[in-house]
Amino acid sequence: MVARLVIAAPSSGAGKTTVATGLMAAFAGRGLAVSPHKVGPDYIDPGYHALATGRPGRNLDAYMCGTGLIAPLFEHGARGCDLAVVEGVMGLYDGAADQGELASTAQVAKLLKAPVVLVVDASSQSRSVAALVHGFASWDPEVRIGGVILNKVATDRHEHLLREALGGSGVPVLGVLRRAPAVATPSRHLGLVPVAERQAQAVEAVAAQAEQVLQGCDLDALMALARSAPELHAEAWEPDVAVRLSAGGGAHPCPPPGTSSWGDPQAEQLPTTRPVVAVAGGAAFTFSYAEHTELLTAAGADVVTFDPLRDETLPEGTSGLVIGGGFPEMYGSELSANEPLRKAVAELAASGASIAAECAGLLYLARSLDGTPMCGVLDADARMSDRLTLGYRDAVAVSDSSLAAAGARMRGHEFHRTVIEPGAGANAAWGLRQPERRVEGFVQQGVHASYVHTHWAGAPEAAVRFVEHCANGPVA
Repeated sequence: MVARLVIAAPSSGAGKTTVATGLMAAFAGRGLAVSPHKVGPDYIDPGYHALATGRPGRNLDAYMCGTGLIAPLFEHGARGCDLAVVEGVMGLYDGAADQGELASTAQVAKLLKAPVVLVVDASSQSRSVAALVHGFASWDPEVRIGGVILNKVATDRHEHLLREALGGSGVPVLGVLRRAPAVATPSRHLGLVPVAERQAQAVEAVAAQAEQVLQGCDLDALMALARSAPELHAEAWEPDVAVRLSAGGGAHPCPPPGTSSWGDPQAEQLPTTRPVVAVAGGAAFTFSYAEHTELLTAAGADVVTFDPLRDETLPEGTSGLVIGGGFPEMYGSELSANEPLRKAVAELAASGASIAAECAGLLYLARSLDGTPMCGVLDADARMSDRLTLGYRDAVAVSDSSLAAAGARMRGHEFHRTVIEPGAGANAAWGLRQPERRVEGFVQQGVHASYVHTHWAGAPEAAVRFVEHCANGPVA
């Protein structure tokens, strides 16, 4: 059994990431193997979690992967660890819009049978903190709030007032953190700046967060609370099992809600040779889920990472390309200046090779980004926008592609401040069912390019299909 805690808050901005990352680093500094997790689709926070623990940060998203996969994915990531720390998303009870508790931190905590530590921004309150904590602790009797950490406390007097107010609440105070600029992480248009873009400063920030937690939190009490979690009785998710079930025609044990058949599963056979699948990385392409690489490998691919900012050629023998999300808008001139790689990507696409591009990958394949030349694979131009596009998406494949057969359903999310014109090609990638009906993305030859991020643990057939297409050769 893995001891575990969920770090939640009444709302965004209370300091969940600072506290969760500090706890991870502090416990790791004690010699414990700490498994880091993040509720929801966020890519950036897990980078800081990985820095704090030395293990991959993993997401637990009940919307994209289905509620039945939360405990198995948790067990997969936490295998062999002494402690798991799960950072929540938004406010404790906030989830997918118009979907009740789906994908909320509270729901994930219940699925994991994990005690919750509530991080409260106490900067503008004193006695009212007791009413706030009482409300959150009593709202859902299935959610166990085992303690509170008071953040952004101003003075000793302020701390005294807060502790006195909470004295009769029945929820113990497990930590008090003062305001500390050193632990702050800079933000920009899509949230925190990723670790890959500020490695040295990120190391310093995580160390400061760990020190703040060590000074202000009762680690022994927090560990005792984590150890009070009961057994989950869940089988760990295994990428090879998920792939075998997908390729062999067996029904996936935990499909996302509302999914339907992916076509003829008997036709999906694992390749007998191992195609090389190149996955974009580096500072411009930091958005990825660890399970994607694991599924590609299990499906029969040799996965090689490359950096479009530095590498002038694709990995030797590349027969498939995965370009995930990130911040190409911050590195447009550098990406454009790497003309040899842009040409190599364009030639690979023209050959009919399979390419899966999400969000940042979509922009990189465009003709231009903010007027700067990109790969020119797509007859489209992208630019920054003042409008934030954010939310879960229920998507239906419009066209047959290297990822899905036409009519297949997947759940994903959008998160960007860019637009691309046109928004869809002659053969669109997805038809979106919410929040408004529209088609978007591009399917041409072997290319599937879209703004929609997906989590393949919830649809391992995508990885199987992609690797099969890579092994079978270019699409005419």
